[in-house]
Amino acid sequence: MEKFTTLTGIAAPLPRMNVDTDMIIPKQHLKTIKRTGLGKVLFDELRFKENGEEIPDFILNQSPYRDAKILITGENFGCGSSREHAPWALLDFGIRCIVAPSFADIFLNNCFKNGILPIALSGSEVDTLMADAQNPDTATMTVDLRKQTIQRSNGEMLSFTVDEFRKECLLHGLDDISLTLQQEDKIAAFERQQQQRLPWLWVNH
Repeated sequence: MEKFTTLTGIAAPLPRMNVDTDMIIPKQHLKTIKRTGLGKVLFDELRFKENGEEIPDFILNQSPYRDAKILITGENFGCGSSREHAPWALLDFGIRCIVAPSFADIFLNNCFKNGILPIALSGSEVDTLMADAQNPDTATMTVDLRKQTIQRSNGEMLSFTVDEFRKECLLHGLDDISLTLQQEDKIAAFERQQQQRLPWLWVNH
């Protein structure tokens, strides 16, 4: 998993509440187990017509938001099904940070496990960043995970909170597999001891 330390980029405004995972990536695109290539179908039904043509009014089809790295959106983002393809699609598009008043719990966990930083702020703070994002001249922001701040284009800093364990995982690029491999020596030692105490469990190993 790619480390997350500081992120400077365009923030795209998506002023919608209750954006569910089917809106983020519709069910017909869930046939793959690969994490790459899904960015092209992110918000598929909002971005494209049935014939595949872009919908010009959708924010991610406009410049400079085609290169957005941050998403500013409404409360309860990521509700609905638990599909992990949703953060995969966001990440593959280039979104590494999402700011909203609240997130669905499973989606929140999936974001952290895939290298995306979800930041919950008050409604008024989200409104401020939403207004910044809606103007291309002020849409560039810097997120500093170590300092837990978001710097607006005018230099003002907003602070956010994040679980300390999840913060350390993002800072060091540790997903669940990486965390497990940190205990590889202890796992190997346990297996050696078990082979001696319970050899019949290892007959076919």
